[in-house]
Amino acid sequence: MYPPIQTLLQNQGVPPEFISPASTTIAIMAIMILAVISYWIAKYFIVPLLEKAMMKTKYKWDDVFVHRKLFPFLARLVPIVFIYVAADLFFAEQPATSEIIKRIALTLLVLTTVRILDAALLITEDIYSFHKMAKERPIGAYLSIIKIVFYIFACILTIAILTNKSPLGILSVLGGLTAVLLLIFKDTILGFVASIQLLNLKMVRVGDWIEMPKYGADGDVIDVTIHTVKVQNWDKTITTIPTYAMVSNSFKNWRGMSESGGRRIKRAISIDMNSIKFCTDEMLEKLSQFSILEDYPKKKQEEITTHNQKFNFDSSMVSNGRRQTNIGIFRTYIKAYLRNNPKIHKNMTFLVRQLTPTSTGLPLEIYVFSNDQAWANYEDIQADIFDHILAVLPEFGLRVFQEPAGYDFRKLNKHIEE
Repeated sequence: MYPPIQTLLQNQGVPPEFISPASTTIAIMAIMILAVISYWIAKYFIVPLLEKAMMKTKYKWDDVFVHRKLFPFLARLVPIVFIYVAADLFFAEQPATSEIIKRIALTLLVLTTVRILDAALLITEDIYSFHKMAKERPIGAYLSIIKIVFYIFACILTIAILTNKSPLGILSVLGGLTAVLLLIFKDTILGFVASIQLLNLKMVRVGDWIEMPKYGADGDVIDVTIHTVKVQNWDKTITTIPTYAMVSNSFKNWRGMSESGGRRIKRAISIDMNSIKFCTDEMLEKLSQFSILEDYPKKKQEEITTHNQKFNFDSSMVSNGRRQTNIGIFRTYIKAYLRNNPKIHKNMTFLVRQLTPTSTGLPLEIYVFSNDQAWANYEDIQADIFDHILAVLPEFGLRVFQEPAGYDFRKLNKHIEE
């Protein structure tokens, strides 16, 4: 096709010295126009047909080919291949020009191919996400490593094509720059090693609730890559943590709680120790009427009476023998109340215990698990329990320890004035 252009220019009376550059310019323009036409046909006719065919299938996984725009990337290969083939046809008599055009086409081919491979990796990750193993063993970090390798080889091939050098020669040069490359890609190398550890040891994965105060992270993991771990905090902010920091620093993962089926309630109230006392007969009679306690106070009193009579304790002294206390019956009441609560997990740790007395009273701690792990529901369950406990506490003759407030001092001054 190239000689007819020269003949056409000669017939038009173009001076001989302008024929060669003019014919070269026309040939290049013709190649570009035909390449644009081929790309336009591929993008606006072939690609839509392929995308419609994918979207109409009954499967979900093939839709990702459309969402990741794989076919538009493939359409870019059409004009590049056309330019490469047309270089020999249009410039058969100018091998130097043909070689330059073919190198440019090969360079574009490498860059386009690496973008197609990039899209293919994203498609692979999307398809894998449909599998039940995706949450336990995400492959995003591994695909990121493969992506980096692709881009490195693309750079090497591009340099080799443009300089007409062997890729092995370029690799040997890069080998001599290993120290520099290690310094440049230090974070990438550290992140790669850390991401492998995180995934293989199942330390963290997408969907986990983690706490890492050093980085201000407290929320759900939304992405794990070789460089960063993204955490969406409960206030909807996003914290980005270097992947290698997850290995070199400590963090708390709440996955065990999520998988256990329960969420811990661990809270104590401080009892005023001045309100703790032995139960009188009147108090035992009153507490026996509590339906939750059933007949516990009476049965316990019969057991204590039998014990004291066995050892001939003088019952006129309260310090002799065994006696029931209001705090002891109160603990039993709380246990019975929690066992009757349908929102408390009965097959996990269940404790109502006293802690070491302090200057602020006797801490009575509840250590149980709710069977609803949703945050809002969990807080409601916990609040309902302590609402009831604080309200019923005076029925046992007990008081909650509380630091004096302004109201207490005003009340005291009022009594003094009277």
